[in-house]
This record gives sequence, C-alpha cells and structure tokens, in this order.
Amino acid sequence: MSEDLYKKAGVNIDKGNKAVEEIRKMAGKYGVKEIGKFSGFYPLKAGLKNPVLVSSADGVGTKLKIAFKTGINNTIGKDLVNHCVNDILVYGAKPLFFLDYIATGEVDPDVIKEIVTGLLDGCVDNNFILLGGETAEMPGFYQKNEYDVAGFIVGIVDKDKIIDGSRIKDGDLLIGLPSTGLHTNGYSLARHIVFEKLKLSVNSKVKELKRTIGEELLETHRSYLEPVMELMKKNLIKGMVHVTGGGFTDNIPRTLPDGLGVRIERTWKVPDIFNFLIEKGKVKKSEQYRVFNMGIGMILVIAREDLSKTENILKSIKEKYYLIGQVNKHKKGERVSII
Repeated sequence: MSEDLYKKAGVNIDKGNKAVEEIRKMAGKYGVKEIGKFSGFYPLKAGLKNPVLVSSADGVGTKLKIAFKTGINNTIGKDLVNHCVNDILVYGAKPLFFLDYIATGEVDPDVIKEIVTGLLDGCVDNNFILLGGETAEMPGFYQKNEYDVAGFIVGIVDKDKIIDGSRIKDGDLLIGLPSTGLHTNGYSLARHIVFEKLKLSVNSKVKELKRTIGEELLETHRSYLEPVMELMKKNLIKGMVHVTGGGFTDNIPRTLPDGLGVRIERTWKVPDIFNFLIEKGKVKKSEQYRVFNMGIGMILVIAREDLSKTENILKSIKEKYYLIGQVNKHKKGERVSII
C-alpha cells in the first residue's frame, strides 16, 4: 500500500530500479563493476613520491535545455566528464575516477541510459573509470522531461609537479588550444539570442552555419588531457587556463602571480557559431570574451625559450595550436588586454 502511495506522490521505485539495472548492464560492457551499491572503492597505487589528490565538481549549465529541446541526451554526459577533466588538468592532475549525480522529476530509464552512456564514453576516452553515482527522482521539483546532471572528479599529481602558475614571469608566451564550440558555457546568452530574439528552433538552419542550431549548440566539450600530458612529460607548462564561465577576462588572472597581466592577440579563426551569436545578438567585445571561449578552450603559459619544443610536441600529436599572446608586467586596470 505504501508503495502505491509513493507512486501516487510521483516516485516510481520500479522505474528507478529498472534504470539502475540498465546502468549496471551497460557499465559491465565498459568493464565497470559493482555499480548500484552504497559506495565505490578505488585502490590507490600512485607510484609518486608525494601524491596529492585533486578534485572538482561541476555541471553543464543551461546547455541541458538544448538537450531537452532536441531529445538528444547521449552527449551531455561526455560534456560533463571532459569539463571536469579540464578543471583538474590545469594543475597537472591525471584523472583517476568520476562520480555522477542525475536528478529528475520522473525517471525515464531510456533517458538515464543515454546520459550514462555519455558519461561512460567520456571516462573511457580519458582512460579512467566511472566509479559510481546517484539518480534522484524528485517530483514537483523538476519540470516534466527535464533533469540536471553534476559530476565529481578525483585526480592525482605529484606535489612537486603541481602547476599553479607561480613560475610565470614577464615575457612568457600564451599558447591557445582550440575549442569545439561553446563547450559548456555561455548558453544562457546563446539561448536568449537564438530562441527568444531570433525565434529560431533547434532544427533551424541558417546560412552562416553548416549544421542546424541544435547540432551546433550540442557540440561536445572537448578534453585537453592528451596534449597537456605530453607537454608535462618535458615540464614545459608553467600555467594553464581552462576557458569556462568568465571567459578570458575572468579566468586568465586566476593563474597569474600578482603584478602580471597578459596581452592577447586574436591570431585564430573564431568559429562561425560565435560570429553568428555576436552579430545577431549585437554582443559587445568586452562581453564576448567574458561570456564565450571564442574558439580557445585551453590556454597554456610557457617560457619563450621553450616555444620550439612545445610546437614540435603539439605537431607530433597533430594538435592544433595558436600563439595568442604574452605575459607582461601589470600595475593597474584590466589584467587581460585583447587586441
């Protein structure tokens, strides 16, 4: 009787169990075991002199609204994983494991399965494991057919290898690694321009873009694990910036020592989606670089004398890159100058 009352209240335990069972089956195909228990265990065999665990938690913001509109739910999980990977990567940490949290008004086992597929794909691509997670059914809290996802990642780095920006000095160079689109930031502004101002739908095609609006906005947030790890082997990186919420102007100062700023020159081709949003939304330059990544998802700070070595490594792994500026002394005003 109590179970029937719970179902009337909006929580279907059977659907929840079915979703967990589907996740368990799917995770098994990826080599993940013990999904569905109270906690997960990770055997720590660091092999480092002075290992430090690095952790971060994040979500994908209102990009979820695009998934709801398109009905495509299998890319959001990968967005989440890659975003979290990049957040600990800026300190030189290699990811160990990932935990997820999915909350929805009504559990749809098929949708949950799609989300977790993306999570597992992201973990496999970055060579670590999905250790566990939580699926919460919260009727009355979320609108029908909507959900939220969040992730928690743990990585490891030797204390002596932590990249904290403290070695950055005047004259160092900035290397920009390209993004694959908006990644997971700027979607509130993008949605306002596209759906409210222009009255477009996710299936709309415009002459400025080669794909539909939905396809452009759902492009997966990429991971920078491979190029960063390759450069770290030669100790070439002095600081890193994951260009997320806050864009260039708010994120770059987070890695700079006091008294230093940067001068950015736009040497890269800005992807069409940004030009479209800027033109149609009449977005001012100061806001462009504070809201969007503008086509650069990760910035590396290197010594000027290491430019050739850095370029050779990036070319060897076929990673595109751009020399986008340099570090300079800073006294007052904005610490990020963009020309």
